[in-house]
Amino acid sequence: MKIIKNKFDKKKIQTLPRALFEGRIITVLSEKEAEKAVQYLLKQPILGFDTETKPTFKKGNVHQVALLQVSTHDTCFLFRLNNLGITDALVHLLEDKNTTKVGLSLQDDLRLLRKRREFEPGTYIELQKEVKDLGIEDNSLQKIYANIFGMKIAKNQQLSNWEADVLSEAQQRYAATDAWACIQIHEEVARMQKDQDFILEVVDEPEIITSKAVNQ
Repeated sequence: MKIIKNKFDKKKIQTLPRALFEGRIITVLSEKEAEKAVQYLLKQPILGFDTETKPTFKKGNVHQVALLQVSTHDTCFLFRLNNLGITDALVHLLEDKNTTKVGLSLQDDLRLLRKRREFEPGTYIELQKEVKDLGIEDNSLQKIYANIFGMKIAKNQQLSNWEADVLSEAQQRYAATDAWACIQIHEEVARMQKDQDFILEVVDEPEIITSKAVNQ
């Protein structure tokens, strides 16, 4: 039986082996490349979905979403939105209702994408809702993945420059891993629900100790 916890201890994540997407990564820079990528993606039964935005370190500075990563089981496309924008082909993908797109905090991702160009979202599955049906209360991809698979998704590239002229190998692998991991979680959750071969361990909330000064 697989044991999962309602809340995973973040301190334990660093001790886990690393999970990393090892498939093909294809960077999309032109409208023509986007058309080909979307044609390929819409033939797939399920897609992992995520975005990246250049971090802001000054109050008041806001950046538009720079990268859209969409993954199959073995291929991830990185759409450089800061160069490409949201093309007609991408609108088709984002609005499509036949191919399911799985992601985490999808409401935030879709809101940021719609600031670049308006569209009507198609078919999406929110992982935070799926894992809650198992009793998992955590919302972060890193904690959820560690809880279900016992492996670590490294987040060291999260605050890197996603508007760089060329994304580093580490950035590409990080972005692809996040999108790919969404498929892995979704499929494992479906299997666990079907087989009912897991036990939910409820972790007690840490005790809050308060003290009062006592006058002698």
